[in-house]
Amino acid sequence: MISRLSNYVLRQLIGPVALFIFLLTSVVWLSQSLRLLDLVINRGQSAPTFLYLTLLILPSLLVIILPIAYFAGALYGLHKLNADSELVVMSAAGFSRSQILAPVLAAAGIVMIATYVCSLYLMPFCQRLVEGKEIDIRADIGAAILNEGQFNTPAKGLTVFMRELSPEGQLRGILVHDERDRLRPTTYLAESGVLAQTPAGARLIMVDGTIEQGTVAGPCRAALAPHAVVAAHSTLPKCAPGSSFATPSLSVLKFKRYVFDLDQFGGRQQGAELRTNERYIGELLWPVSSKPLRPETLKVYFAEANNRLAAPLYCPAFALIAFAAVALGRRARGAYALRLGVASVIAAGLRIAGYGVQGIAARQPVFCLLFYIIPLATAAAVVAEIAGFDLLRPFARARPHMTVPAT
Repeated sequence: MISRLSNYVLRQLIGPVALFIFLLTSVVWLSQSLRLLDLVINRGQSAPTFLYLTLLILPSLLVIILPIAYFAGALYGLHKLNADSELVVMSAAGFSRSQILAPVLAAAGIVMIATYVCSLYLMPFCQRLVEGKEIDIRADIGAAILNEGQFNTPAKGLTVFMRELSPEGQLRGILVHDERDRLRPTTYLAESGVLAQTPAGARLIMVDGTIEQGTVAGPCRAALAPHAVVAAHSTLPKCAPGSSFATPSLSVLKFKRYVFDLDQFGGRQQGAELRTNERYIGELLWPVSSKPLRPETLKVYFAEANNRLAAPLYCPAFALIAFAAVALGRRARGAYALRLGVASVIAAGLRIAGYGVQGIAARQPVFCLLFYIIPLATAAAVVAEIAGFDLLRPFARARPHMTVPAT
Protein backbone atom coordinates (compact mmCIF):
# COMPACT_ATOMS: atom_id res chain seq x y z
CA MET A 1 0.00 0.00 0.00
CA ILE A 2 2.84 2.35 0.86
CA SER A 3 4.51 1.52 -2.44
CA ARG A 4 1.33 2.36 -4.34
CA LEU A 5 1.03 5.66 -2.50
CA SER A 6 4.66 6.56 -3.20
CA ASN A 7 4.31 5.70 -6.88
CA TYR A 8 1.12 7.76 -7.14
CA VAL A 9 2.68 10.86 -5.53
CA LEU A 10 5.80 10.40 -7.65
CA ARG A 11 3.73 10.27 -10.83
CA GLN A 12 1.89 13.42 -9.81
CA LEU A 13 5.22 15.23 -9.45
CA ILE A 14 7.00 13.96 -12.56
CA GLY A 15 4.56 15.60 -14.98
CA PRO A 16 4.77 19.19 -13.61
CA VAL A 17 8.54 18.93 -13.09
CA ALA A 18 9.08 17.75 -16.67
CA LEU A 19 6.81 20.53 -17.96
CA PHE A 20 8.69 23.26 -16.09
CA ILE A 21 12.04 21.84 -17.21
CA PHE A 22 10.86 21.95 -20.82
CA LEU A 23 9.45 25.48 -20.57
CA LEU A 24 12.43 27.03 -18.79
CA THR A 25 14.92 25.24 -21.02
CA SER A 26 13.10 26.41 -24.15
CA VAL A 27 13.09 30.05 -23.05
CA VAL A 28 16.74 30.13 -21.98
CA TRP A 29 17.82 27.98 -24.94
CA LEU A 30 16.24 30.38 -27.43
CA SER A 31 17.97 33.37 -25.87
CA GLN A 32 21.37 31.64 -25.82
CA SER A 33 21.05 30.34 -29.37
CA LEU A 34 20.94 33.87 -30.82
CA ARG A 35 24.70 34.19 -30.39
CA LEU A 36 25.25 30.94 -32.26
CA LEU A 37 22.73 31.95 -34.93
CA ASP A 38 24.73 35.11 -35.64
CA LEU A 39 27.95 33.09 -35.90
CA VAL A 40 26.43 30.46 -38.20
CA ILE A 41 24.78 32.98 -40.55
CA ASN A 42 27.81 35.25 -40.85
CA ARG A 43 30.07 32.29 -41.55
CA GLY A 44 27.79 30.68 -44.11
CA GLN A 45 27.14 27.49 -42.12
CA SER A 46 24.18 25.14 -42.56
CA ALA A 47 21.07 24.57 -40.43
CA PRO A 48 22.33 21.16 -39.14
CA THR A 49 25.46 22.91 -37.84
CA PHE A 50 23.30 25.41 -35.94
CA LEU A 51 21.15 22.60 -34.49
CA TYR A 52 24.27 20.68 -33.49
CA LEU A 53 25.73 23.66 -31.63
CA THR A 54 22.48 24.50 -29.87
CA LEU A 55 22.11 20.93 -28.63
CA LEU A 56 25.63 21.06 -27.22
CA ILE A 57 24.84 24.07 -25.01
CA LEU A 58 21.88 22.33 -23.33
CA PRO A 59 23.87 20.63 -20.50
CA SER A 60 25.29 23.97 -19.31
CA LEU A 61 21.74 25.36 -19.22
CA LEU A 62 20.31 22.33 -17.43
CA VAL A 63 22.80 22.70 -14.58
CA ILE A 64 21.06 25.97 -13.69
CA ILE A 65 17.53 25.08 -14.76
CA LEU A 66 17.01 21.62 -13.21
CA PRO A 67 16.89 22.62 -9.48
CA ILE A 68 14.72 25.68 -10.20
CA ALA A 69 12.34 23.75 -12.45
CA TYR A 70 12.11 20.98 -9.86
CA PHE A 71 11.04 23.42 -7.15
CA ALA A 72 8.39 24.98 -9.39
CA GLY A 73 7.10 21.57 -10.50
CA ALA A 74 7.12 20.07 -6.99
CA LEU A 75 5.32 23.09 -5.53
CA TYR A 76 2.67 22.91 -8.24
CA GLY A 77 2.24 19.13 -7.95
CA LEU A 78 1.89 19.20 -4.17
CA HIS A 79 -0.48 22.16 -4.40
CA LYS A 80 -2.67 20.20 -6.81
CA LEU A 81 -2.74 17.22 -4.44
CA ASN A 82 -3.66 19.52 -1.58
CA ALA A 83 -6.30 21.40 -3.58
CA ASP A 84 -7.97 18.09 -4.43
CA SER A 85 -7.87 17.17 -0.70
CA GLU A 86 -5.76 14.10 -1.50
CA LEU A 87 -3.15 14.98 1.12
CA VAL A 88 -5.93 15.25 3.72
CA VAL A 89 -7.26 11.83 2.75
CA MET A 90 -3.75 10.34 2.97
CA SER A 91 -3.28 11.79 6.45
CA ALA A 92 -6.73 10.60 7.55
CA ALA A 93 -5.88 7.09 6.27
CA GLY A 94 -2.96 6.94 8.69
CA PHE A 95 -0.05 7.92 6.51
CA SER A 96 2.58 10.02 8.26
CA ARG A 97 4.29 13.06 6.86
CA SER A 98 7.49 11.11 6.32
CA GLN A 99 5.66 8.54 4.20
CA ILE A 100 4.18 11.27 2.01
CA LEU A 101 7.51 13.11 1.91
CA ALA A 102 9.44 10.03 0.73
CA PRO A 103 8.35 10.18 -2.96
CA VAL A 104 8.97 13.95 -2.99
CA LEU A 105 12.56 13.35 -1.89
CA ALA A 106 12.84 10.47 -4.37
CA ALA A 107 11.92 12.83 -7.21
CA ALA A 108 14.45 15.33 -5.85
CA GLY A 109 17.08 12.57 -5.85
CA ILE A 110 16.42 11.81 -9.53
CA VAL A 111 16.76 15.48 -10.50
CA MET A 112 19.86 15.81 -8.31
CA ILE A 113 21.56 12.88 -10.07
CA ALA A 114 20.68 14.36 -13.47
CA THR A 115 22.17 17.69 -12.35
CA TYR A 116 25.38 15.98 -11.23
CA VAL A 117 25.69 14.19 -14.58
CA CYS A 118 25.26 17.45 -16.47
CA SER A 119 27.56 19.42 -14.18
CA LEU A 120 30.43 16.96 -13.77
CA TYR A 121 30.54 15.32 -17.19
CA LEU A 122 28.16 16.53 -19.92
CA MET A 123 28.79 20.28 -19.54
CA PRO A 124 32.61 20.22 -19.88
CA PHE A 125 32.42 17.56 -22.59
CA CYS A 126 29.91 19.52 -24.70
CA GLN A 127 31.63 22.86 -24.08
CA ARG A 128 34.84 21.43 -25.52
CA LEU A 129 32.95 20.30 -28.61
CA VAL A 130 31.33 23.73 -28.96
CA GLU A 131 34.66 25.52 -28.63
CA GLY A 132 36.30 23.23 -31.18
CA LYS A 133 33.44 23.69 -33.63
CA GLU A 134 33.46 27.47 -33.22
CA ILE A 135 37.20 27.56 -33.90
CA ASP A 136 36.68 25.50 -37.06
CA ILE A 137 33.87 27.79 -38.21
CA ARG A 138 35.90 30.95 -37.64
CA ALA A 139 38.89 29.37 -39.36
CA ASP A 140 36.78 28.44 -42.39
CA ILE A 141 37.23 31.70 -44.28
CA GLY A 142 36.27 30.01 -47.54
CA ALA A 143 32.70 29.30 -46.45
CA ALA A 144 32.28 32.90 -45.35
CA ILE A 145 33.13 34.41 -48.76
CA LEU A 146 30.87 32.24 -50.94
CA ASN A 147 28.14 34.88 -51.24
CA GLU A 148 27.91 36.13 -54.80
CA GLY A 149 27.18 39.79 -55.40
CA GLN A 150 28.03 40.80 -51.82
CA PHE A 151 31.01 42.44 -50.16
CA ASN A 152 32.05 39.99 -47.44
CA THR A 153 34.33 40.80 -44.52
CA PRO A 154 35.24 37.39 -43.08
CA ALA A 155 38.17 38.78 -41.08
CA LYS A 156 39.48 42.13 -39.95
CA GLY A 157 41.37 43.79 -42.75
CA LEU A 158 40.00 41.54 -45.52
CA THR A 159 37.17 42.32 -47.95
CA VAL A 160 36.13 39.83 -50.63
CA PHE A 161 33.69 40.26 -53.52
CA MET A 162 32.76 37.91 -56.34
CA ARG A 163 30.32 38.69 -59.09
CA GLU A 164 29.18 35.14 -59.81
CA LEU A 165 29.48 31.61 -58.45
CA SER A 166 28.85 28.92 -61.06
CA PRO A 167 27.27 25.53 -60.23
CA GLU A 168 30.67 23.95 -60.91
CA GLY A 169 32.24 26.07 -58.16
CA GLN A 170 33.99 28.53 -60.49
CA LEU A 171 34.28 32.12 -59.23
CA ARG A 172 34.01 35.00 -61.68
CA GLY A 173 34.73 38.66 -61.15
CA ILE A 174 36.87 38.41 -58.00
CA LEU A 175 37.99 41.32 -55.83
CA VAL A 176 40.10 40.87 -52.70
CA HIS A 177 41.13 43.93 -50.68
CA ASP A 178 43.79 43.43 -47.98
CA GLU A 179 44.30 46.44 -45.72
CA ARG A 180 46.08 44.93 -42.73
CA ASP A 181 48.91 47.33 -43.52
CA ARG A 182 47.14 50.68 -43.61
CA LEU A 183 50.12 52.35 -45.29
CA ARG A 184 50.27 49.82 -48.14
CA PRO A 185 46.75 48.52 -48.94
CA THR A 186 46.66 45.85 -51.63
CA THR A 187 43.82 44.97 -54.01
CA TYR A 188 43.63 41.75 -56.05
CA LEU A 189 41.41 41.67 -59.15
CA ALA A 190 40.86 38.53 -61.21
CA GLU A 191 38.65 37.40 -64.07
CA SER A 192 38.03 33.98 -62.56
CA GLY A 193 39.21 31.62 -59.85
CA VAL A 194 38.39 28.73 -57.61
CA LEU A 195 38.36 28.11 -53.86
CA ALA A 196 40.46 25.04 -53.01
CA GLN A 197 40.97 23.13 -49.77
CA THR A 198 44.58 21.95 -49.77
CA PRO A 199 46.47 19.96 -47.10
CA ALA A 200 48.01 23.30 -46.06
CA GLY A 201 44.59 24.97 -45.69
CA ALA A 202 42.12 27.09 -47.68
CA ARG A 203 43.51 28.77 -50.79
CA LEU A 204 41.90 31.15 -53.27
CA ILE A 205 43.39 30.48 -56.72
CA MET A 206 42.90 33.50 -58.99
CA VAL A 207 43.44 33.48 -62.77
CA ASP A 208 44.10 36.41 -65.17
CA GLY A 209 44.21 39.41 -62.93
CA THR A 210 46.21 42.24 -61.41
CA ILE A 211 47.67 43.14 -58.01
CA GLU A 212 47.35 46.82 -57.19
CA GLN A 213 49.39 48.01 -54.25
CA GLY A 214 49.13 51.59 -53.12
CA THR A 215 51.17 53.78 -50.84
CA VAL A 216 49.29 56.40 -48.84
CA ALA A 217 50.74 59.76 -47.92
CA GLY A 218 52.50 59.72 -44.59
CA PRO A 219 55.80 59.58 -42.75
CA CYS A 220 58.46 57.34 -44.24
CA ARG A 221 60.91 55.10 -42.44
CA ALA A 222 63.72 57.68 -42.41
CA ALA A 223 61.45 60.08 -40.52
CA LEU A 224 61.09 57.71 -37.56
CA ALA A 225 63.26 57.88 -34.48
CA PRO A 226 66.22 55.46 -34.47
CA HIS A 227 64.58 53.22 -31.84
CA ALA A 228 60.98 53.40 -33.13
CA VAL A 229 59.02 50.14 -33.16
CA VAL A 230 57.50 49.09 -36.49
CA ALA A 231 54.95 46.27 -36.86
CA ALA A 232 56.39 43.06 -38.30
CA HIS A 233 54.08 43.07 -41.34
CA SER A 234 54.31 46.82 -41.94
CA THR A 235 56.58 48.17 -44.68
CA LEU A 236 56.88 51.93 -44.54
CA PRO A 237 57.37 53.69 -47.88
CA LYS A 238 60.67 55.07 -48.95
CA CYS A 239 61.31 58.76 -48.68
CA ALA A 240 61.55 61.02 -51.63
CA PRO A 241 65.00 62.62 -52.06
CA GLY A 242 65.42 65.40 -49.54
CA SER A 243 62.04 64.71 -47.85
CA SER A 244 60.81 62.85 -44.77
CA PHE A 245 57.26 62.57 -46.08
CA ALA A 246 56.22 59.93 -48.63
CA THR A 247 53.90 60.82 -51.51
CA PRO A 248 51.03 58.53 -52.62
CA SER A 249 51.89 55.96 -55.26
CA LEU A 250 50.34 52.95 -56.99
CA SER A 251 52.03 49.88 -58.44
CA VAL A 252 50.22 47.40 -60.68
CA LEU A 253 51.35 43.83 -61.33
CA LYS A 254 49.65 41.49 -63.80
CA PHE A 255 49.50 37.75 -63.23
CA LYS A 256 48.20 34.67 -65.01
CA ARG A 257 47.74 32.62 -61.81
CA TYR A 258 47.97 33.71 -58.20
CA VAL A 259 47.34 31.71 -55.00
CA PHE A 260 46.01 33.72 -52.08
CA ASP A 261 46.39 32.18 -48.60
CA LEU A 262 43.11 32.47 -46.67
CA ASP A 263 44.29 30.65 -43.53
CA GLN A 264 46.33 33.67 -42.49
CA PHE A 265 43.00 35.34 -41.65
CA GLY A 266 41.46 32.33 -39.90
CA GLY A 267 42.74 33.12 -36.45
CA ARG A 268 42.71 29.47 -35.40
CA GLN A 269 44.38 29.01 -32.02
CA GLN A 270 46.00 25.69 -31.49
CA GLY A 271 46.57 24.42 -27.97
CA ALA A 272 44.55 27.18 -26.34
CA GLU A 273 44.08 27.02 -22.59
CA LEU A 274 40.87 25.32 -21.48
CA ARG A 275 38.27 27.66 -20.06
CA THR A 276 36.65 27.07 -16.68
CA ASN A 277 33.44 25.54 -18.03
CA GLU A 278 35.47 23.21 -20.28
CA ARG A 279 37.31 21.55 -17.40
CA TYR A 280 36.22 18.39 -15.63
CA ILE A 281 36.09 18.38 -11.84
CA GLY A 282 39.54 16.80 -11.57
CA GLU A 283 41.03 19.43 -13.86
CA LEU A 284 39.57 22.14 -11.65
CA LEU A 285 40.86 20.71 -8.38
CA TRP A 286 44.23 19.64 -9.79
CA PRO A 287 44.73 21.83 -12.88
CA VAL A 288 47.44 21.00 -15.39
CA SER A 289 48.60 23.72 -17.75
CA SER A 290 51.35 24.26 -20.30
CA LYS A 291 52.25 27.50 -18.53
CA PRO A 292 52.30 28.45 -14.84
CA LEU A 293 48.88 29.39 -13.50
CA ARG A 294 48.40 32.49 -11.41
CA PRO A 295 47.10 32.08 -7.83
CA GLU A 296 43.95 34.01 -8.79
CA THR A 297 43.22 31.48 -11.53
CA LEU A 298 43.66 28.57 -9.13
CA LYS A 299 41.17 30.18 -6.73
CA VAL A 300 38.62 30.57 -9.53
CA TYR A 301 39.04 26.90 -10.48
CA PHE A 302 38.64 25.79 -6.85
CA ALA A 303 35.48 27.89 -6.41
CA GLU A 304 34.00 26.51 -9.64
CA ALA A 305 34.69 22.92 -8.54
CA ASN A 306 32.91 23.43 -5.22
CA ASN A 307 30.03 25.20 -6.92
CA ARG A 308 29.49 22.23 -9.23
CA LEU A 309 29.56 19.80 -6.31
CA ALA A 310 27.13 21.87 -4.22
CA ALA A 311 24.63 23.08 -6.85
CA PRO A 312 22.64 19.80 -7.04
CA LEU A 313 22.16 19.86 -3.24
CA TYR A 314 19.51 22.53 -3.73
CA CYS A 315 17.16 19.86 -5.12
CA PRO A 316 16.41 18.15 -1.77
CA ALA A 317 16.38 21.53 -0.03
CA PHE A 318 13.78 22.78 -2.50
CA ALA A 319 11.78 19.56 -2.06
CA LEU A 320 11.56 20.11 1.69
CA ILE A 321 10.63 23.79 1.30
CA ALA A 322 7.83 22.95 -1.16
CA PHE A 323 6.48 20.17 1.07
CA ALA A 324 6.57 22.34 4.18
CA ALA A 325 4.77 25.18 2.41
CA VAL A 326 1.92 22.91 1.31
CA ALA A 327 1.59 20.45 4.21
CA LEU A 328 2.30 22.60 7.27
CA GLY A 329 0.29 25.40 8.82
CA ARG A 330 -3.31 26.45 8.61
CA ARG A 331 -5.50 25.58 5.66
CA ALA A 332 -7.12 28.99 5.49
CA ARG A 333 -6.89 30.36 1.97
CA GLY A 334 -5.04 33.55 2.90
CA ALA A 335 -2.49 31.82 5.13
CA TYR A 336 -1.97 29.06 2.57
CA ALA A 337 -1.33 31.50 -0.29
CA LEU A 338 1.06 33.44 1.94
CA ARG A 339 3.03 30.26 2.71
CA LEU A 340 3.39 29.46 -1.00
CA GLY A 341 4.60 32.98 -1.71
CA VAL A 342 7.07 32.95 1.18
CA ALA A 343 8.38 29.54 0.08
CA SER A 344 8.99 30.84 -3.44
CA VAL A 345 10.81 33.90 -2.11
CA ILE A 346 12.96 31.75 0.19
CA ALA A 347 13.88 29.36 -2.63
CA ALA A 348 14.78 32.24 -4.95
CA GLY A 349 16.79 33.92 -2.21
CA LEU A 350 18.73 30.74 -1.48
CA ARG A 351 19.67 30.22 -5.11
CA ILE A 352 20.68 33.86 -5.57
CA ALA A 353 22.79 33.61 -2.42
CA GLY A 354 24.49 30.54 -3.86
CA TYR A 355 25.41 32.44 -7.01
CA GLY A 356 26.61 35.38 -4.94
CA VAL A 357 28.95 33.15 -2.93
CA GLN A 358 30.81 32.16 -6.09
CA GLY A 359 32.26 35.64 -6.54
CA ILE A 360 33.37 35.82 -2.91
CA ALA A 361 34.79 32.28 -2.91
CA ALA A 362 36.82 33.04 -6.05
CA ARG A 363 38.73 35.62 -3.97
CA GLN A 364 38.73 33.85 -0.58
CA PRO A 365 38.62 30.02 -0.87
CA VAL A 366 37.52 29.65 2.77
CA PHE A 367 34.07 30.87 1.75
CA CYS A 368 33.64 27.76 -0.40
CA LEU A 369 32.10 26.19 2.72
CA LEU A 370 29.09 28.43 2.13
CA PHE A 371 28.32 26.50 -1.06
CA TYR A 372 27.38 23.53 1.13
CA ILE A 373 26.17 25.35 4.25
CA ILE A 374 23.41 27.29 2.46
CA PRO A 375 21.45 24.29 1.06
CA LEU A 376 22.27 21.83 3.86
CA ALA A 377 21.47 24.22 6.70
CA THR A 378 18.21 25.18 5.03
CA ALA A 379 17.29 21.52 4.56
CA ALA A 380 18.07 20.76 8.21
CA ALA A 381 15.95 23.68 9.39
CA VAL A 382 12.98 22.60 7.27
CA VAL A 383 13.33 18.98 8.44
CA ALA A 384 13.20 20.18 12.04
CA GLU A 385 10.10 22.24 11.23
CA ILE A 386 8.40 19.24 9.59
CA ALA A 387 9.30 17.06 12.58
CA GLY A 388 7.46 19.47 14.89
CA PHE A 389 10.31 21.49 16.41
CA ASP A 390 9.56 25.18 16.76
CA LEU A 391 12.85 26.82 15.81
CA LEU A 392 11.60 30.22 16.95
CA ARG A 393 10.68 29.05 20.46
CA PRO A 394 14.09 29.96 22.06
CA PHE A 395 13.78 33.46 20.66
CA ALA A 396 10.22 33.74 21.96
CA ARG A 397 11.39 32.78 25.46
CA ALA A 398 14.19 35.31 25.34
CA ARG A 399 11.80 38.06 24.32
CA PRO A 400 11.11 40.45 27.27
CA HIS A 401 7.57 40.40 28.63
CA MET A 402 5.75 43.65 29.05
CA THR A 403 3.68 44.25 32.16
CA VAL A 404 0.40 45.99 31.56
CA PRO A 405 -0.41 48.32 34.48
CA ALA A 406 -3.75 47.80 36.20
CA THR A 407 -6.36 50.45 35.65
